[in-house]
Amino acid sequence: MQQKIIILDFGSQTTQLIGRRVRELDTFCEILPYNKFPQDDPSVIGVILSGSPYSVHDPEAFRVDLSQFVGRLPVLGICYGAQYISHALGGKVEKADSREYGRANLQTVDSTNALFRGFGPLSQVWMSHGDTITRIPEGFECIASTRDVKYAAYWCANPSGTPANSGARPAPLFAVQFHPEVFHTLQGTLLLKNFVVDICGSRQEWSAASFVDSTVAELKQQLGQDRVILGLSGGVDSSVAAVLLNRAIGDRLTCIFVDHGMLRKNEFGQVMDDYKVLGLNVIGVDASRKFFGDLAGVTDPEQKRKIIGRDFVEVFNAEARKIADARWLAQGTIYPDRIESLNITGKVIKSHHNVGGLPKEMNLQLCEPLKWLFKDEVRRVGRQLGMPEHLITRHPFPGPGLAVRILGDITPEKVRILQEADDIYIRALREWGLYDEIWQAGVILLSTVRSVGVMGDERTYENPVALRAVTSSDAMTADWAHLPYEFLAHVSNEIINKVRGVNRVCYDISSKPPATIEWE
Repeated sequence: MQQKIIILDFGSQTTQLIGRRVRELDTFCEILPYNKFPQDDPSVIGVILSGSPYSVHDPEAFRVDLSQFVGRLPVLGICYGAQYISHALGGKVEKADSREYGRANLQTVDSTNALFRGFGPLSQVWMSHGDTITRIPEGFECIASTRDVKYAAYWCANPSGTPANSGARPAPLFAVQFHPEVFHTLQGTLLLKNFVVDICGSRQEWSAASFVDSTVAELKQQLGQDRVILGLSGGVDSSVAAVLLNRAIGDRLTCIFVDHGMLRKNEFGQVMDDYKVLGLNVIGVDASRKFFGDLAGVTDPEQKRKIIGRDFVEVFNAEARKIADARWLAQGTIYPDRIESLNITGKVIKSHHNVGGLPKEMNLQLCEPLKWLFKDEVRRVGRQLGMPEHLITRHPFPGPGLAVRILGDITPEKVRILQEADDIYIRALREWGLYDEIWQAGVILLSTVRSVGVMGDERTYENPVALRAVTSSDAMTADWAHLPYEFLAHVSNEIINKVRGVNRVCYDISSKPPATIEWE
């Protein structure tokens, strides 16, 4: 039986990061809404409570019945989780004199405590909260403090009060008001390892190799002799899903790759060649005329996404109907897609590309072989499967393609301009050895703007473009990449000299948040 850590999500922006850190410890974890704790799952070995945008005193604050797991399983509360535990068990949480945000040092640490084993003095941590714990529950002990936060961490060895000689496995409770999952907490990974491995007893059996073996076996059992259809995008997620399925069911997998006309320059042919090398059965469909026709004159970003999504389904369905005996539709859905679709705040930032179920008219069952993986895990699985490195390290690319990188309406000419500029940029990143340092890069065509310029002795009035490059580990947060000035100057000159219709190049230095990675 595969062990797992349950992470209860109270709405923190870093909940997924907690999950990734646990997975990096070769331990499977599942992120669930705060009120969905699985009552009768013997594979659960520990529970982590995330942070939250709320105060424990807010009327709308998320609350959980701690008796479901406190005293039964080891528990770690983080930030709001720590404050909620104190509040619910008889401690006291009050508004801090000033919001505690940013770096702090643990000046007092009980390094004999299992949670802090191996910690040195003055360990840097990251705080982010407006409330603070002013009294911990009876029977609990303080195990770490900073200059401004007395109860930076606290614990109880036996919160259930079970007699020491009862034979029951210890289920201690730990709580920290800082965020061990973020990079700025220097020994955060050690703290999480102490909790997950030493305290919860993880056997650390979650790996790319074990995932491939178990998933191939599960797919063979799930799919039997049925035929499966998979929509390919050229990206790493759908490509790894295809290779995994191909290993399980061979030629009973049929892949469909739809060209909506807004892929990168020459991408359709290059990707089709890659898939042939991988031995996949792929049908390529050029549907660019339909997409361009339906997008004519449309400028609203959300409407563009919906039209592309609708047209993709129509084209895909038309091809899928030709495979009359297909019983399953496979998707390259990964775990962050599913977590975002269950966002407990209920707020939609933009439409997602592959979550939300199947069109009813397809009458197919859904198969999602990567549904438990984070992006970095997908890449590790791809390497385990022996896929070419250039497919595995390919930057994420939006489902609607260049349509969301063209501000304003979409025309074949605007796509041509953007493809040419983007091709120069991406090739230069590879030639300068910068591509693999970047999470995602691309060019944005500001077609709603005209820029004055001079070329030769003539005045020009053409489009500016913006270069975008970000560094990230999971796309939930991203920082703009500090590319060399010499590189930017080279790319700017190349684009302006070689791409007809562009006379100005800018570089986007916005981070996420507040900006998103894509402009639309």
